[in-house]
Amino acid sequence: MTDRMVRVFVNAIGVDVPAGSTALDAVQAWNPAAAGEVSAGVRLITDSRGLPIDATTPVSAGSILRLVANRGGAPAAADQ
Repeated sequence: MTDRMVRVFVNAIGVDVPAGSTALDAVQAWNPAAAGEVSAGVRLITDSRGLPIDATTPVSAGSILRLVANRGGAPAAADQ
């Protein structure tokens, strides 16, 4: 990562993250608890069109991310 910051939007709230950050990094900057829910599989990150994206997807200036419930649910303990 670099010292340069980029502005991205998570659930319509602007957050500044270092250039090279991932979608999960942006969610973490917006709301650490929500980032935990993404990591746990309870929520998904989507792009501006509502299409799911991987949490490791790099963000760029102006990226628009939204969080939605994972309708498939979190993996069961036996599945892990």
